[in-house]
Amino acid sequence: QVKLVESGGGLVQAGGSLSLSCVASGSTFSSYTLGWFRQAPGKEREFVSAIRWSRWTAGRTYYADSVKGRFTISRDNTKNTVYLQMNSLKPEDTAVYYCAGGAVPLGTTENPAPYDYWGQGTQVTVSS
Repeated sequence: QVKLVESGGGLVQAGGSLSLSCVASGSTFSSYTLGWFRQAPGKEREFVSAIRWSRWTAGRTYYADSVKGRFTISRDNTKNTVYLQMNSLKPEDTAVYYCAGGAVPLGTTENPAPYDYWGQGTQVTVSS
């Protein structure tokens, strides 16, 4: 069983930055795909970013169009941690951000369904 715990959310003004972290425990996660999703009030959970790690796709990253050029995902397998650096934040980035992990098949990285493990979420609020 894998447990994911996010941290780093908070309140920031538009144009500011926040860094989220997600620590995994309970299993070897080095081969998992790790992702970030977000959910705003009244909206469906949406993909933000993900990073794969396998013999063939080591370090491959994915981003939603809405965050490309502003957010950066990275991981440190020695610390069982995935990070999301968020710059140039906009009010529309306001949401609960969730960390997710699993053995996600290629071609389904942006779909939440294949992710087996989820964190409890951390609130990110961007004021205008």
